[in-house]
Amino acid sequence: MAKNQEDWEIKLLIGILILLTLQLQYRLWFGDGSVKQVLQYQQRLAVLNKQAEQKRERNDALYAEVLDLRKGKEAIEERARYDLGMIKKDESFFQVIE
Repeated sequence: MAKNQEDWEIKLLIGILILLTLQLQYRLWFGDGSVKQVLQYQQRLAVLNKQAEQKRERNDALYAEVLDLRKGKEAIEERARYDLGMIKKDESFFQVIE
């Protein structure tokens, strides 16, 4: 009778281990923090990193422009000429139409 009791206990232990393994597998594939969800988060992170890099490059360019504008009159004059079409006193402006 002890043999049957031991067999029953081993079968119960194996059953419990199988149920725990199935629960862990379910959580791995379908639960919170699943493989699919981690892949989605990695893709989202890649997109956000790319956007951050683009914004960083834009900020660097703007910072360089600010430094140029702080340097002196030449940069301000160049910007006024290019953006606003301003000319100096006693200068002539010629527009070439092609």
